[in-house]
Amino acid sequence: MKTLHLHASLLLALCAVACVDPEDTPSHVHDLRVLGLAMEPPELMAPACDTSPETEAALTAPVTFRALMVDPAGEGRAIDYTLWACADVNDETCADGAQRVLLAQGSTQEGELSLPLHPGDARVADGTPLLERVRQKDPYQGLGGLRMPLVLHATAGGEQVYAQKLMVFSCPLVPGMKANQNPVLPGLNLDGVPWTAESVPEPRGLGPFVVTLDDLTDRQEAYVVPGLRQEAVHLTEAWKVSWHASFGKFNVEETGGANPGGEAGKHRTEWEPPEEGGEAREVLFWAVVRDGRGGQSWVSRRARWAP
Repeated sequence: MKTLHLHASLLLALCAVACVDPEDTPSHVHDLRVLGLAMEPPELMAPACDTSPETEAALTAPVTFRALMVDPAGEGRAIDYTLWACADVNDETCADGAQRVLLAQGSTQEGELSLPLHPGDARVADGTPLLERVRQKDPYQGLGGLRMPLVLHATAGGEQVYAQKLMVFSCPLVPGMKANQNPVLPGLNLDGVPWTAESVPEPRGLGPFVVTLDDLTDRQEAYVVPGLRQEAVHLTEAWKVSWHASFGKFNVEETGGANPGGEAGKHRTEWEPPEEGGEAREVLFWAVVRDGRGGQSWVSRRARWAP
């Protein structure tokens, strides 16, 4: 049985584990994958750093867990899943039975899985709040927020995937702190033409075909985090986007981010069909955006390619 281990904050790099052929690439999706994980909201922030009923209510508020599961060769087969929460961010499969809580399980098909949850209410077998166990495992004791690992285990046929998402719990330790929001991508373009969810372009030949994003500078949030001396540190997001397709590959599989000098990378990549071509087909595309703070979302597109 093939087993994949994916960490949501490093999906692009770790998706390489899914590639059993040395010539395969992470952007070519041909088997069972979890391409993205998101929480809505991605962060639960209490109104104050205390133990008041208002703080408890904020940290135990409902959230929605979303997973982008794709299975292009599965022909609609059932995908069984379990969702665990655990205490140690290094436990990528939530294997420690004494430190984990089952949040959901069931069966679905490829597409977007959406589950309502109350992770802040979770308690381990001895009755201890899981969030307290997370705090005990955190080397900074909650400075900058607590991150609770949620691990999705999906199986279909002889394939299985583990994917981890960190749910953030915090309080305003310094002035200006606000809860994070999930990033939302602007418009996509294929060879300079707007590429919407409704449009189905028809690229011809071996390309390459240029994919870009509309400017997203004004969507990247400025935010505040506490420094080691409890001072306010002002930062700005630099979104990264990973690109995936059910046929062919992208020459740049992750765009954006920032270099050590703080200069933001451009969101431009090229999709290339296989050199040997093949028969005309519908190709599915996915763009997954991460804001570097735990926020994540995605969009999908279609095209009808012919040689």
